Amino acid sequence: MTAHPVVVIGAGPQGLAAAAHLLERGLTPLVLEQGVGPAAAVAEWGHVRLFSAWPELVDQASARLLAPTGWTAPSSGYPTGAEWIAGYLAPLATELRDHVRYDARVVAVSRKGRDRLVDAGRSEQPFTVHVTDAAGVEERLEARAVIDASGTWRKPSPAGADGIPALGEAAATAAGLVSYDVPDSAHPGRYAGKHTVVIGAGASAFNAIIELTRIAAAHPGTTITWALRRAVSGTTFGGGAADQLPQRGALGLRAKQAVEDGAVELLTGFRTSRFAVSDGAAVVWSEDGRALAPADNVVVLTGFRPDLSFLSELRLDLDPTLEAPRNIAVEIDPNIHSCGSVRATGAADLAQPEPDLYLVGMKSYGRAPTFLALTGYEQIRSVVAELAGDHEAAQRVELELPDTGVCGGAGLFDEPAGNEGGCCGAAEPEVLTIGAPVTS
Repeated sequence: MTAHPVVVIGAGPQGLAAAAHLLERGLTPLVLEQGVGPAAAVAEWGHVRLFSAWPELVDQASARLLAPTGWTAPSSGYPTGAEWIAGYLAPLATELRDHVRYDARVVAVSRKGRDRLVDAGRSEQPFTVHVTDAAGVEERLEARAVIDASGTWRKPSPAGADGIPALGEAAATAAGLVSYDVPDSAHPGRYAGKHTVVIGAGASAFNAIIELTRIAAAHPGTTITWALRRAVSGTTFGGGAADQLPQRGALGLRAKQAVEDGAVELLTGFRTSRFAVSDGAAVVWSEDGRALAPADNVVVLTGFRPDLSFLSELRLDLDPTLEAPRNIAVEIDPNIHSCGSVRATGAADLAQPEPDLYLVGMKSYGRAPTFLALTGYEQIRSVVAELAGDHEAAQRVELELPDTGVCGGAGLFDEPAGNEGGCCGAAEPEVLTIGAPVTS
């Protein structure tokens, strides 16, 4: 199988980094990207500013690959998604162009001549990777290993409080009344002078509130309603000054200020049950019978989920709650996570019962919202070292993550406002689990 490439699924930040590490180790990568260019998912939120600084957004093997071209890593500042692409990811993709295929959507991965039930000789067979393009042309490729860096962007979580699309949500979406991404104040037309409901919490929702308040400031008649599933506590708006990623902490504080200034109507304990479409607007109902004022737009930002459908013929060991590799789930589960840092994860943590298959990057976190680009780069370094046979390097930890300044725990999910219990007590803020960060 050594003649086969290592297939990397996704040409985002982690997928491109994987290709750079594989080349540096003398292995042949083949990156398959369903979009028409690099970092296609990042491009869709290109207007959003990341809360990680430039030095935390560049993989070191990728920087070494780019260095001979005269490229230099930005040393400071917080780029937008578009700036991340232009300043780093697009040049990296250009250097890797012989190893990246676009318009190549992976629809299934298996073992050659073996379905999921067959043990005999399984690990001796190459992977088969089934790919289709936009025209529907099918192809089957073979690989010695598979690194799934496809992320979670294509599977946003629905508005329904039970994790299932609310009644009428699909119809409201089809009517163009529901979206699952952060509004862009540079393109206000859809929102200007209209009523928008934001459902969700976390960095994505904070960004949405900030963008919408910018639109409201420039366009009279714009109104914003923000619906949260939980009661407001001292930790509703994130870690604030306690967050060692200061830009992430600042997001929540700015969203809080918008509420205090009266620019946003905040509703708490609102668990969405259904949508009703009438006269070109959507009415959102809660499980306790409350109905919001008719909305011209509903922005749903309740997190993301991994797409496991194309891995159904492979043997996986995933946590039943997070859909993340079991060995890392206890570290990232927002129901039980303690305050402080999440430890770096490597090949041993990510390994699956299917040998030489690794889920990395955002996808490795399943439904957990706490992923950082730095985490993914360390995962990639370790996984590629393992594939290259450098077990010592694979086991080594070369990353110290910053304190989150937040802690998890579902302790306040059904508690009244003002109860500051949870996992860390009153002095520490709590991560709300209903949102997921768009940024890294």
